[in-house]
Amino acid sequence: MVDNLSKQQRSYIMSRIRSRDTKPELMIKPLMRKLGFAYHPKMYGHPDFADKKTRTVVFIDGCFWHKCPRHFKPPKSNKRYWVQKINNNAKRDKEVNKIFKEKGWTVIRIWEHQIKQIKR
Repeated sequence: MVDNLSKQQRSYIMSRIRSRDTKPELMIKPLMRKLGFAYHPKMYGHPDFADKKTRTVVFIDGCFWHKCPRHFKPPKSNKRYWVQKINNNAKRDKEVNKIFKEKGWTVIRIWEHQIKQIKR
C-alpha cells in the first residue's frame, strides 16, 4: 500500500509523536510518585521511572514502537524502514534489560495496553 500523504505531511505527523510525557506514562505517574519512583531519571536506557533505593526501573513500552506480541501490526508502507527500526527497538530493550539485571536492578516493562486496561 502506498502512503497517501506527502513526505512533508508524513514527516510533520511523525515529528509530533512524543517520546516522553505520553498518555500511558502520565496515567500512572501519580501512583509511581507515591511509591517513591522518580519520573524520567537521567539513567542509562532512559527508564520512565526509577527507584534507586529498591534498585528498580520501570519502562512503559508502546505496543507499536516496542513490538508488542499481542498488538503489533507491521506497517503497510515503507516496510523495510519500519520493520528494521522496530526490530532494533526490541533488540535494544533486551540489551538494556540485561545490563540492568547484571548490575542487580529489577526491570519492569509495562505494555501500553496493560495501562489502558487498568484505567477502564
